[in-house]
Amino acid sequence: MAASRKVYEVFVSRVPWTAANKEIKEYFGQFGHVKKCLLPFDKESGFHRGFAWVGFSSEEGLHNALQKDPHVVDGTKLQVQRNRRVFEGQRSNNKVTESAS
Repeated sequence: MAASRKVYEVFVSRVPWTAANKEIKEYFGQFGHVKKCLLPFDKESGFHRGFAWVGFSSEEGLHNALQKDPHVVDGTKLQVQRNRRVFEGQRSNNKVTESAS
């Protein structure tokens, strides 16, 4: 059952301000099933912060996304790389990690 919880993630930067979470999720859906998509917003400006994490349910989806270059959304070339860090609220070893804010 633990294997079904595994998420294969990419970190996406240079996301144009015109792109929404739904659009990023739909774009990366062409490479495999997107299990989650996190596009954090700035509370003060109301705009997203220009980066996102996209999690695939399979390693195949991750590899498919990493093989394509360039990734273009709304006319802007995205920078896509394999996510190497656990981000806030993500499960690691059956424990929830949280940042101290």
